Amino acid sequence: MPTEQESASLDLLKGVSIFSGLSEQEFAFLTSHLLRRKYAAGELIFGEGDPCAGLYVVQSGNVRIFKSSAGGREQVLSIDGPGSSIAELPVFDGGNYPASAQAVSDSTLLFFSRQDFRSLCLQHPHVALKVLQVIGGRLRRLVGIIEELSFTTVRHRLASFLLRLAEKEGKRTPEGVEIILPVSNQELASQIGTVRELVSRNLSRLQTEGMIKIDGRNVIVCNLKALEAVLQSEN
Repeated sequence: MPTEQESASLDLLKGVSIFSGLSEQEFAFLTSHLLRRKYAAGELIFGEGDPCAGLYVVQSGNVRIFKSSAGGREQVLSIDGPGSSIAELPVFDGGNYPASAQAVSDSTLLFFSRQDFRSLCLQHPHVALKVLQVIGGRLRRLVGIIEELSFTTVRHRLASFLLRLAEKEGKRTPEGVEIILPVSNQELASQIGTVRELVSRNLSRLQTEGMIKIDGRNVIVCNLKALEAVLQSEN
């Protein structure tokens, strides 16, 4: 009989897109070869340029994937939660990790060595095809990030971020849609590709224009239509 921990890992893996469709025997192979690793909030999981040891699946918590410049600026590529797979590409091409991964909160990740995962793909080619689908989706998101950074202003990117957050996590209140910003303006700057000073300046400007109300990290989006108009005005 599997332990409670093993059962929880199996249930999670069955919901991961790249593993969908595997047989019970194949899932048994996965669970017998995984390592469970715990990371504290802020701890680095792997660094950009490190040799690829294997693939990760987030079991609990959240992980930020980011690139760093020589000057220390960061660009967040994604924030992945439970059920997300991480580092599929370098497992396939044999290269180093192309970006860094860091635990946003206390997190537990399931780790598969590069050798074990490649063996699974060789035995079950449909897993490799599903990995290609996931990588394709990531590529499309990266193209979107490049497009935003190349062709839009900080004001546009900030408005877009607030609207996405309102749609995904917002709570309706009598005043508007309430959202919670990342822990700092520096982290928000990393997510939209700018610097902290410009985030603070543009948040204040949106508040002065009556689109939002700011109370610490809590923000009320008072006028969704006006915020959407910011996006339209730059198209």
